[in-house]
Amino acid sequence: MSRAPRRSASLRVSLLPQIRVASRLRSAAWFAARGLALFVLASVAAVGVLRFVDPWTSAFMIESRIAAAARGERYRTDYRWVDYENISPNLKIAVVASEDQKFPRHSGFDLDEIADALEDSIDGGPMRGASTISQQVAKNLFLWPGRSFLRKGIEAYFTVLLETLWPKRRILEVYLNVAEFGPGIFGVGAASQRFFGEPASRLSREQAARLAAVLPAPRNLRADRPSAYVRSRTARIAQEMAKLGGPGYLRSM
Repeated sequence: MSRAPRRSASLRVSLLPQIRVASRLRSAAWFAARGLALFVLASVAAVGVLRFVDPWTSAFMIESRIAAAARGERYRTDYRWVDYENISPNLKIAVVASEDQKFPRHSGFDLDEIADALEDSIDGGPMRGASTISQQVAKNLFLWPGRSFLRKGIEAYFTVLLETLWPKRRILEVYLNVAEFGPGIFGVGAASQRFFGEPASRLSREQAARLAAVLPAPRNLRADRPSAYVRSRTARIAQEMAKLGGPGYLRSM
């Protein structure tokens, strides 16, 4: 009769490692769920606030400053906010014509462009970008440079938040203010003054197309001293602007 308790105690002792592992897994799952909930609440709050409050900096501005400091370089961020009404309509249509022609109609993602980019990659071509303006705002404001699946996943999450909580006009306004147009030159306010000596409201069609032309590689391409490539790209963007019908294309936003 005394063997059963000893056998039961022995069984409990043998199961202790499994019990401890299960307990740790439950604790880890609880902390992960809590962390995820806090991240969701914080991100929704941040995006909601920035619908009405103009951002004073961005993740890309901070990253650029830190990277320059790590290299021991002198660095200055030139960033001047300009309200939507004070940005030339030429620049608004120029960046849409250049970067994301379906911007007024899509919900944050251009599925046709994504499919084409994947097909080109599968066929052996280089992996090209297919990011919309909404995705670029999500990346520039909140994330870090890179092409990892983790970063793209978080970018997609923030893109959905932006498209849900912001009108298209606000997305375009923030994009034009946080996009990098040259080394340390962020936003159309700084770019128009540095490159053309003009306020953002007075950018001509040619100047707007040239600013849009450098967006794919603003640290290598110059809007003030355009290379043959930038001049060629500027001409193509101007043609696309005309095909879309000019600034009136964005009137429905």
